[in-house]
Amino acid sequence: MKKIVIKKRHSIRKGQVTDLMDRLALQIGPSAALFRADMIEILETNADVAIYLVDKKPLLMDTGDWVFPTLKGAVQCPFPERRVTVDAGAIPYVVNGADVMRPGIVDVSGDVKEKGPVQIVEERHKKPLAIAVALMDGPAILASAQGKMCKSFHHVGDELWNLEV
Repeated sequence: MKKIVIKKRHSIRKGQVTDLMDRLALQIGPSAALFRADMIEILETNADVAIYLVDKKPLLMDTGDWVFPTLKGAVQCPFPERRVTVDAGAIPYVVNGADVMRPGIVDVSGDVKEKGPVQIVEERHKKPLAIAVALMDGPAILASAQGKMCKSFHHVGDELWNLEV
């Protein structure tokens, strides 16, 4: 991801908030309620994703295809949906932006969909390490023996993680 430059920010209307929350609920179900707030703003940036500030923190992102919490959003408001759990050996690679390979995966939640966003969490404490795009459905990932399963989208230390508002 290239350096994110903030051009403008403004509050979104109630109708837009409802639409945003509906699209988020399609991805994470009832956990979308964790991200409801009195004030939601959109950042106009040079990034490929729209970034939403929930109570002045960059907690949601919209790619156009889907709305999903940012990594900071997943850390601040943990939710059980769309999880791919990796073992301790995969952690240093995932936090540096590597794609997730099958040997490092220990569990996948059943709601993971092909080409949908997922949170990559570590095995011991279930802390989110990255946001990725699944390359297969959850059961297919578990049935696979090798190969790339998730394409990294956003990780600790990238431009979106380091965004100062």
